[in-house]
Amino acid sequence: MTPSDIKNRYIRQTCLPLVGDKGQAALTQAHVVVIGAGGLGCAVLPYLAASGIGKVTIVDPDTVSISNLHRQVLFTESDIDKPKVECVSAILKKQNTTCQVSTNYNALTPENVDEICLAADIVMDCADNFAVTYILSDYCAAHNIPLVSASVLGFEGYVGAFCANAPSVRAVFPDLPQRAQNCSTAGVLGPVVGVLGTLQCQMALNILLNISPSPLGQMVSVNLQTFNQQSFRFDSAPEPDDASKLSFIGNSSILNSDWVVDLRTSLYDDVSAEGKAPELKITSLAEFKANAPSPHSEQRAVIVCRTGLTAWQAARHLQTYWQGKIVLVALGESKL
Repeated sequence: MTPSDIKNRYIRQTCLPLVGDKGQAALTQAHVVVIGAGGLGCAVLPYLAASGIGKVTIVDPDTVSISNLHRQVLFTESDIDKPKVECVSAILKKQNTTCQVSTNYNALTPENVDEICLAADIVMDCADNFAVTYILSDYCAAHNIPLVSASVLGFEGYVGAFCANAPSVRAVFPDLPQRAQNCSTAGVLGPVVGVLGTLQCQMALNILLNISPSPLGQMVSVNLQTFNQQSFRFDSAPEPDDASKLSFIGNSSILNSDWVVDLRTSLYDDVSAEGKAPELKITSLAEFKANAPSPHSEQRAVIVCRTGLTAWQAARHLQTYWQGKIVLVALGESKL
């Protein structure tokens, strides 16, 4: 594209006083990391590329399934079983040839978050996975990187801008809900995801354009059954103290000296050659609470489950009678 073509491409947004040539240059120089190429990502990514973002990194470990198609509108039936990152990358490269698109066909973990996010100007949490959200929040807070996170369920959802000059996700959500659901169990309508994803993208653009008031420290919730919308600021929300903080670690960070509990009911024989056998194999959170197990005072407690939710709840119960260090592992179906 010629310089004239590029200028004409963005003329409808550069004519806005809050954008202008200076703002467009800021977008062109920006590197945005998007974690998740599902429903939220499918709304966020094309608008990022269309706006003129210079570099976009897409991270997602999944392939397209038929149940994705009603809300993940970048994909077609011919994309089923293909990696999402490859499908989206091909679309964005056609949409805007000046946008550099890179992909990472892996799940985000505490072990690779630094490699993925270190060079980001802003991180977009589109995974709608609370373990990923807390991993990203901890990393972005420590490295002064803005994090825009969204979550959708049923007819409603929220989007908020955290870290950098704002409190972290932990300041607003210091604990998890007792009965968390996801799109697989509770359902979701496609347009709801699209609305929240476009709001998420707009928050990111406002941050990159340094538009005032900054969305950092602001949360917007939307209910598309009632069409109600609420917004509030959390600039003064206090960060939780370290003693009560539950952090996620990667599988490779588990030590032989750790006290490990695996709460994944069907994976009891999945012990790697490294010998990280769980000390306890417990079939449910109720069993964990009934048995009231505890490690030795000098040990670190490592509680493992698929998504992190059950491990979090077990850890909170353990904290009621044991005061040592507790960390969590969201391991999916992988082996210890």
